[in-house]
Amino acid sequence: MSVTRRVAFEDNTVLVELYGVHDRNLARIEQLAEVQLRARANQVEITGEPDDVAAAHKALTGLYERLKRGLTVETADVDAAIRFARSGVAGEEEGIRTRKRTVNARSPGQREYLEALRERDMVFALGPAGSGKTYLAVAWGVSLLLAGKVERIVLSRPAVEAGERLGFLPGDMREKIDPYLRPLYDALHDMLPAELIAKRMEAGDIEIAPLAFMRGRTLSHCYVILDEAQNTTPMQMRMFLTRLGEGSRMIVTGDPSQTDLPGGQKSGLNDAVDTLGRIDGIRFVRLTSKDVVRHDLVTRIVEAYDARDRKIKG
Repeated sequence: MSVTRRVAFEDNTVLVELYGVHDRNLARIEQLAEVQLRARANQVEITGEPDDVAAAHKALTGLYERLKRGLTVETADVDAAIRFARSGVAGEEEGIRTRKRTVNARSPGQREYLEALRERDMVFALGPAGSGKTYLAVAWGVSLLLAGKVERIVLSRPAVEAGERLGFLPGDMREKIDPYLRPLYDALHDMLPAELIAKRMEAGDIEIAPLAFMRGRTLSHCYVILDEAQNTTPMQMRMFLTRLGEGSRMIVTGDPSQTDLPGGQKSGLNDAVDTLGRIDGIRFVRLTSKDVVRHDLVTRIVEAYDARDRKIKG
């Protein structure tokens, strides 16, 4: 049964940003909430099924309050507002402050992930591409470094698939490993100015290294991320996890469905989930296609592959 609900906004000065250029934010809400919107001056009329209308109303009022606090509204913020409205979970929370931006959770799953990062010394984040596993982990690490709560950030990932066969690649060691660590650099550059990254790396406050370089080390008073962990072997994963030293935090991210390991070899990520799942103090967060915050097509691609995999297993 279709219903209609109206919402009025007192502050006309923020309506241009709320509605978006050529009403693109309203069009986005129509698409995601499956409603019809009609804007007249400072009022918006929402028509659709009751649950859809309620979600659109909650999203609109939440975005309006965001603008009233002096924050901006971009397409990603509109998408996040609908996700939270659909889930019944409050959307606004204190974001992660870095030098260049404030990073907020954009889905209920990402909110759970941020809670885990704040509360636990060891967190495993499992999920598809685009769900924010690495980005949020780097943002939280940068915020801790800037606040002086850790002395260093150490970012690592398997350099070349699982075998780390760097010797077969051209160039010196830096040239060999940089392409495989580039996603970590990209995340850092979203959080910090380039000159500050260079300064921190030169001082040793930020270290980016392939997994093979972790052997024999004890990582104390630092924030450690292992990215693309599905491409580790169980032995490599065990080696990495046991590097955790006093005053440190460790985040392990990966997509169990995207392993590059040779056929038949068990992923160190899956092995860790099976082995450590009941250890007190370790938090496992599972993100899904609903947490993907890239282009719409990425969400649909992830869902299509998931459906195919379920069909094959079924």
